[in-house]
This record gives sequence, structure tokens and C-alpha cells, in this order.
Amino acid sequence: MTQDPSLSSMEQVAGMFSVDDYMYFYADFLNPEHNNQETANIVQLLGMDRPMRVLDLACGFGRIANRLAVLGHDVTGIEYLPGFLEIARQEAEQLRPALRHRGGKVVFEQGDMRRIDYENVFDRVLMVFNSFGYFTDAENLDVLRRIARALKPGGLLGFDIAHRDGLFNNFHPHYVTEKGDSLMINRFSFDVMTGRLVNNRIIIRDGVRKDRPFSIRLYSVTEIRDLLASVGLALEQLYEEWDGSPLRMDSPSMVVVARKE
Repeated sequence: MTQDPSLSSMEQVAGMFSVDDYMYFYADFLNPEHNNQETANIVQLLGMDRPMRVLDLACGFGRIANRLAVLGHDVTGIEYLPGFLEIARQEAEQLRPALRHRGGKVVFEQGDMRRIDYENVFDRVLMVFNSFGYFTDAENLDVLRRIARALKPGGLLGFDIAHRDGLFNNFHPHYVTEKGDSLMINRFSFDVMTGRLVNNRIIIRDGVRKDRPFSIRLYSVTEIRDLLASVGLALEQLYEEWDGSPLRMDSPSMVVVARKE
């Protein structure tokens, strides 16, 4: 059974993720070395060469927010799942001496990106690791509208999402991650009427099967450009990854950089 994209609550979206399962399967990839490099790439691409106010939406366990704070930025991390926030705050506490030395700050808040309410506050807004597109089309658009309102004039939004055209150039309907005796089985299909990639995910750990279905809206470059323009954000740059590699026709992912006009 697939997840209904017309979600009425964040709890239904959060149901696709167990913090424990997420950390078990993704922590090896999202390791300190990777997180340090990705943070450095974000700083480079978004021109963060001076202390800035930063909003990190769906910040997860704080892997980018904490590192930006250590670099001297004033960061607000918004995350819905308390388990991720607990990990993020524990790391921030360990980094307190470095934060004092560099003058950076980080605050983590539990929240829903569809409910943020800031006006002309942030120099940069981030959504990292495919965090955009889980809601209805109208809600996704409203998230961008709220981000535009939160940005200062001239501020930048940076986020990464799947590149729809590139994804279908090399589409794999199944993908399995194996770790020890545990499995994360991703079973993909595409709903052409809604433009959503459906993942009927199965997780098997300690002999227990858990079904974690979800769907996410896939966007083409032109769709993203037009959505951004409709909320007063001008598309500035497109890349394949945060390392600045150029976006190609067969790139499975894309990094979008947009400026508040």
C-alpha cells in the first residue's frame, strides 16, 4: 500500500523514517568526513565567506547546522523528529568550546517546514539531502513561499533534490542496501498523473519486517524554475552535486541555488 500524497499531518510524513533505522543505514555514508566536505562545498557554492544567519530546514541530526556554527555562522535548525534533535543537540553541546571560539551559534527547534513564519531574517536557507517534495504540490509551493519570505532581500536558497529527467535516464525499479543481517529494500514506481516517485520500502532488522512506504514529487528543471519565480526567487545556478559539478542530462540529482529578488 502506497502512502497517500495528500497528507494531513507531519506525523504521516515522519512515518517513513525511524530515527534508529535511518542512523543504522545512513550513518556510514553520512560520516564526519563526508559531512565536513559537504559543509565546505555548501559554504563555497553559497558564498558564505562571512558570518551569516542561516536556516537549515529538515536539519536531521544537525550534521550541517553544527558545522556551519563552528565556522562562525548563526544557525537555526528546524526538524520534526525529536530523536534527530536529541542527537543534534548532543553534538552541539560537545562543540560548545569551538562555538565560543569562533562566535557561532546554533539553535535546534522542533517544527514543520510548512509552518515556518519568518520575514527578512536569514541570509541563507538550506534543505540538504533530498528534503523537499514530500507534501502535496500546493504545500510544496507554500514551503517555497515561506522560504522566500524568510530570506533577506538578495539572500540565497540552496537545496538538493532528484533530477527527474536524469533519474529516468537510468531508472532502477529496485535498490537494496545490506548491512550485516539487515536489509533496506527500495521498490520504486512512478505515478505519471501526480509526478510522484513511489517507494514501497521494506526494512528488515533483527528478523522483523517493517513497511515504510512513501512518495516524493519529482521536478524537472523548468518546473523548479517556474515554482521559484512564482514566489519571487530567481534561479541562479544548477549543479549535479554540492561539489559544483555541472548538471547533465543524465544527472540523477541536482543542486538548486536561487536568490530572493
